[in-house]
Amino acid sequence: MKLVVTAFLSLDGVVQAPGGPDEDRSGGFRHGGWAAPYFDDAMLELINGSMGELDALLLGRRTYEIFAAHWPHLGDEDPIAARFNRIPKYVATRTLDTLAWQGSQRLEDDVVADIRRLKRQPGQQLQVHGSGGLVQTLLREDLIDELQLWWFPVMLAEGKRLFADGTVPAALKLQTSRTFDTGVVRQSYRFEGGLDYGYFGLEQPSAEELERQRRIAAGLD
Repeated sequence: MKLVVTAFLSLDGVVQAPGGPDEDRSGGFRHGGWAAPYFDDAMLELINGSMGELDALLLGRRTYEIFAAHWPHLGDEDPIAARFNRIPKYVATRTLDTLAWQGSQRLEDDVVADIRRLKRQPGQQLQVHGSGGLVQTLLREDLIDELQLWWFPVMLAEGKRLFADGTVPAALKLQTSRTFDTGVVRQSYRFEGGLDYGYFGLEQPSAEELERQRRIAAGLD
């Protein structure tokens, strides 16, 4: 299966509590529900249409609890609930001993090895939603095949960020991009490996540039 991370982000990279005030108040976060006003029918149509590619969910503990308190209580007339409730759900947690949502399974202590094993299983997509802490592990271990990023036209100035400290530098290739009437932009990226570097400076550095570099090397700037 291809591991696909889907995230709702503010323009300054915050992913905390997009769907409601009480999703995640940790750290004194005050802006829960910031994404909800920007959803429209076109966005929901795209999300619903992607359910056919989803074969399993991989979730962190907090997102699992949010999902398990919501999706099992919706009927099959909701295409997301119908898919989520039917497929396997794998949960990376050290604290939850009982997983009541049907089809849920706790990953063992070696989460990275378990995820590599899941990716070798037949299927289309192993999707991660939310689960910011787990995503940091996936980034460090180079386990993500595709990032599906939904950028919302808000700036929050606080909260948990998707690309936190410790994110490994990487090059990505844009696969698709779509803009919605509410100002949301959805972009899909594939990882391309390490970074390439270039230089915009003069082929022969000017005297001013050489002096600037000298100051930097001497610790004066």
